[in-house]
Amino acid sequence: MTQMTTRTGAPASPLCFGTMQFGGTADETASRGMYDACRSVGVNFFDTAHVYTEGRSETLLGTFCAGEVDDVIIATKAGYEGGASRANILKTFDESCKRLKMDRVDLFYMHRWDADTPLEETLETLASLKAQGLIRYVGVSNYAAWQVMKAIRVAASFDLSIDVLQPMYSLVKRQAEVEILPMCADQGVAVCPYSPLGGGLLTGKYAAGGGGRLIDDHRYAARYDVEWMHNVAAELPKIAKAHGTTAATLAVAWAGHHPAVTAPIISARSVEQLAPSLAALDFNMTDALYAEITALSQAPAPATDRLEEA
Repeated sequence: MTQMTTRTGAPASPLCFGTMQFGGTADETASRGMYDACRSVGVNFFDTAHVYTEGRSETLLGTFCAGEVDDVIIATKAGYEGGASRANILKTFDESCKRLKMDRVDLFYMHRWDADTPLEETLETLASLKAQGLIRYVGVSNYAAWQVMKAIRVAASFDLSIDVLQPMYSLVKRQAEVEILPMCADQGVAVCPYSPLGGGLLTGKYAAGGGGRLIDDHRYAARYDVEWMHNVAAELPKIAKAHGTTAATLAVAWAGHHPAVTAPIISARSVEQLAPSLAALDFNMTDALYAEITALSQAPAPATDRLEEA
């Protein structure tokens, strides 16, 4: 398994903070507060992307980590739009570095699969960036298992490894368990899953009548507005209360307890909203509690669909 470290050799923290809200729903003051809250409890792993908040996320993150870039791991992603061509990778990488005020980044992801660009072109470009010392680790995001395996094979021809995969994964989105997580464990690929709170569903706020992206954003509604998922969200706070914690803490700790998961990516709009997720760092997720929480959810069918063997 890829063991990511800071430039000074410290291991990556077991949680990664995603800065998608920086410069958007979180202004500079709120963003700074969340960055500092993460650092105060030992989080040294931060995730952004070229596309986030039209570049403001990268700009703010670069400002906050200035002076301690050797002590943190900064991940960003190639342009979400424009494809995975050499030209687009180099263009967006250069823009990201300028925003971050860095001459290199620790972890550089392809943000999504591009069926229209030869994988050889994409990976040769990444190999060149790594050979120049401009990136330390190579990652892919939102790839299916077969796409990761194809990338691993092609990357090997350039003496390059695929170090990290960033998939969606939560108690209500468990498709990754079918092929993605076993594949990563087998191939030694680190896993940094996003949305461990199920777009906010697993915080319990919707069950309590609160609002948010599941109501305001049609993409999140399509992803999570499913009856059994809402049932899970209604039951999780009951288990949390019995263990003296919050549903959000349990959801993050559950995602991080899977043996193939390296560091769930947490996010928030304020320090107050972030606190329950950070609390997962110190929460003791026993195997028994993990099994109890897992039982709330629907397990995906096995890859071969031989249900009698599940």
